[in-house]
Amino acid sequence: MAKTLFDKVWQAHAVRELPSGQTQLFIGLHLVHEVTSPQAFQMLREDGLGVPYPDRTTATVDHIIPTHTDARPFDDEQAEGMMSAIEKNCKEFGITLLDRDSGSQGIVHVIGPELGLTQPGMTIACGDSHTSTHGAFGAIAFGIGTSQVRDVLASQCLAIVKPKLRRVEVNGTLPHGVYAKDVVLHIIRELGVKGGVGFAYEFAGDVFDNMTMEERMTVCNMSIEGGARCGYVNPDDTTFDYLRGRRMAPQGEAFDRAVEWWRSLASEPGASYDDVARIDGSSLSPVITWGINPGHAVGVDEKIPELHHFDADEHPTVQDAHEYMGWTPGQEVAGTKIDVAFIGSCTNGRISDLREAAKVAKLGKVKPHVKALVVPGSQDVAREAEAEGLHEVFTEAGFEWRLPGCSMCLAMNPDKLVGDQVCASSSNRNFKGRQGSPAGRTLLMSPAMVAAAAIEGAVSDVRDILK
Repeated sequence: MAKTLFDKVWQAHAVRELPSGQTQLFIGLHLVHEVTSPQAFQMLREDGLGVPYPDRTTATVDHIIPTHTDARPFDDEQAEGMMSAIEKNCKEFGITLLDRDSGSQGIVHVIGPELGLTQPGMTIACGDSHTSTHGAFGAIAFGIGTSQVRDVLASQCLAIVKPKLRRVEVNGTLPHGVYAKDVVLHIIRELGVKGGVGFAYEFAGDVFDNMTMEERMTVCNMSIEGGARCGYVNPDDTTFDYLRGRRMAPQGEAFDRAVEWWRSLASEPGASYDDVARIDGSSLSPVITWGINPGHAVGVDEKIPELHHFDADEHPTVQDAHEYMGWTPGQEVAGTKIDVAFIGSCTNGRISDLREAAKVAKLGKVKPHVKALVVPGSQDVAREAEAEGLHEVFTEAGFEWRLPGCSMCLAMNPDKLVGDQVCASSSNRNFKGRQGSPAGRTLLMSPAMVAAAAIEGAVSDVRDILK
């Protein structure tokens, strides 16, 4: 019987079925950061437990660190406390910590792939929602809670219910000016923010076959925003070419043997799925969120949807979104004035994201009323961008070039919105208060669209600028 990659990887890592109906799943790679790990390490101490496989865990710092300075101690005492805690914990338990002094620091879901830690066929866990990013490599990757971080540290296993599997096919050719971010926002818009609950997503079709690894990471990153437990793309030559020569990937003949096994993991023709969704990629346009969850999205050439376009059970949330964001239903999205532009995050802080944004940035200057930030996803991304002169393109256009970190994606560091500012953001969540102000308003879009909004001072169609 033909099998999916999901079934193959799950079966390879299943230790046993638990009385609860969950699977005890072995975790091949565990990633930790400074925010969700301190309590987990303390639980280990209280229970007298150690970390039996420290080589299977890698730590970094990203959420709380400031991006305007690397001076210690941090001004924020809580942030400094978290930083000191992860330094102490990693030293005590023998875990590799990639801090700024290492030269390999960055957002956890950026450094895993770029170092070659993330590989096909793995099970991966991290105390962060967007661990699904790593599924781009044909891995099964889960975000977990702090108590589960403790469990993986102590046992290298996770108790989890196996989700159903939905195949999401996007076929056709993406139009010019339409990016991976637009694809995933459209998928979430179509299937809903709760549409993936109880499912894993397998992304497939012409569009994914033609995507780069970094584009695939963007889509898998936001699987969780559509309610899915994880999302993945079958590994292929694009995957293997990306991994070849990476520091932590197999080398030489070992890499060739690994590729042979990785290739065998791909879902087989005729494999069975619990559901299949099909989308025409050639019909897509640049997408922007207008509301308070990533499913509140429209094309840049569309208008704010009216209440009757939604099912009755969605009406309260939609009305709340209209009021919170200050929209009038039927209003055009294009032309909405912005106050802040943010390019970065684990969704869109990679080198290809910066390259696409720089193509737009060099065509104009940031409007005086706009504060614009570019935050590389890692020290490696920053070095590569600076070697290409991208930082100069951005600074000459009026953007601030920052140190790597999560930055304005979430309000755990000094980069925050003020009052009811409107932010054009390449991040992944537009929840109320997500960017630091209880009245702040977030419009999610691609990095190129953010750059366009920055130089126009308002939401704009990047396709017009690129012409």
